[in-house]
Amino acid sequence: MTIRAVVWDVDDTLFDYTGADRAAMREHLLAEGLADGRESVADALERWRLATEFHWARFSAGEVSFEGQRLDRVRLFLERELTDAEAEDWFQRYKAHYETSWALFPDVLPVLDALAATHRHAVLSNSSLTVQDRKLRALGVYDRFEAVLCAAELGVSKPEAGAFLAACEALELPPHEVAYVGDHPEIDWRGAADAGLLSVWIDRRGGHAPGEALVGRHRIVSLAELPALLGADTRFGAPSTFR
Repeated sequence: MTIRAVVWDVDDTLFDYTGADRAAMREHLLAEGLADGRESVADALERWRLATEFHWARFSAGEVSFEGQRLDRVRLFLERELTDAEAEDWFQRYKAHYETSWALFPDVLPVLDALAATHRHAVLSNSSLTVQDRKLRALGVYDRFEAVLCAAELGVSKPEAGAFLAACEALELPPHEVAYVGDHPEIDWRGAADAGLLSVWIDRRGGHAPGEALVGRHRIVSLAELPALLGADTRFGAPSTFR
């Protein structure tokens, strides 16, 4: 089956979110006087990561707005009551450090160049258009994509099939002609496969794939592997050599 388009996740797939977030929070802790020895910077970074994961899951489940999860992350991290304005001010000071750390992974531009003539491209993110439009433009890749879809505006988030099918509809292609590339084994990898897309997990940190059958799912450790994979979609033929 021919794959005609690739739909991309953004954070930790194209854009090094984890690297930017950690660098920004380290600078922010110093600027806010929070790196004062009561806990290590590493411990504080881990608490911020856990707060982010917890409230992002609430947003993905529709329990809180995109803006609300930001404010709740700050309150949980600081472990104190803040007004919305106070939490927003704190987050914006962090965000200023975060945006100076934005960068694509080194394998992104080469793979987009390699696939430019053979595949159409779109973005599907569990973030918001306000955030991802600005980010993709700042990183110089916005014009590479025919469509940019985000959960905050769609009203449905990955791993729900409706999110992936909305991306296929935007491209006017059936799911079996679309590949999805993302960094999360459940939200991206399983979700895209369950929706009928060719699902590709970019496992940059060398995690372990679930032990079940990998029908319609492939694992790569670098985007440099993607062109060969898309040229040899084996869902309906021989077993994939990608593990």
